[in-house]
Amino acid sequence: MAEKPVRVVVVEDQLLVRRGIVELLEPEEAIEVVGEAEDGVEALRQIPRLRPEVALVDARMPRMDGIELIRRLSGEHPRVAAIVLTTFDDDEYVFGGLRAGAKGYLLKDTSPEDLVWAIKKVSKGETVLGSPVASRLVAELSRLPIAQLERAEGDSEILSGREIEVTKLVGRGATNAEIAGELYISEGTAKNNVSKILRKLGLRDRTQLALYAAKRWPEDLR
Repeated sequence: MAEKPVRVVVVEDQLLVRRGIVELLEPEEAIEVVGEAEDGVEALRQIPRLRPEVALVDARMPRMDGIELIRRLSGEHPRVAAIVLTTFDDDEYVFGGLRAGAKGYLLKDTSPEDLVWAIKKVSKGETVLGSPVASRLVAELSRLPIAQLERAEGDSEILSGREIEVTKLVGRGATNAEIAGELYISEGTAKNNVSKILRKLGLRDRTQLALYAAKRWPEDLR
């Protein structure tokens, strides 16, 4: 039996760009464009009716920008996976979008094939980053204070076996729900484990933890 197409809403303030994205996706059998919105305010109004699985979100929009929309989606519609699709790759948008809860960050020069692939991936709970954005995340490691990195590496010895498992899953981009399913624990326990690990390692957030995991256990995350 063929899989159901992924329900997608396109949130973009420039009409020509929005229509271009919609026309690009409409022929794809694996994608169903269920609606479009010109900004975050309109998107939030339509989402309960449209019931999308994935939202393609521009970073800069009037009234409510993409970062704020993603933050609202994370709290109000957590089942909608957001992909930032933008021309901007500066740190404010890259890290702002990911910290707000985006499951993907792609530049608008992404190929149609890669865009469709990314939509399928994030609909399954995976995280997708365009190569320039992935490079930014790797570069974030060099921005961490040396003492903080050294302390985290030293403190990794005090992580329990379960905490190491959780850290590796975070490094693979797993959500708390996915960690819970993988390790047969509750989502609340997964969330508490992540918070405890961050405190032990002296890291600021989930992004730093994912980067740390990639540096500490690169072979396990491939």
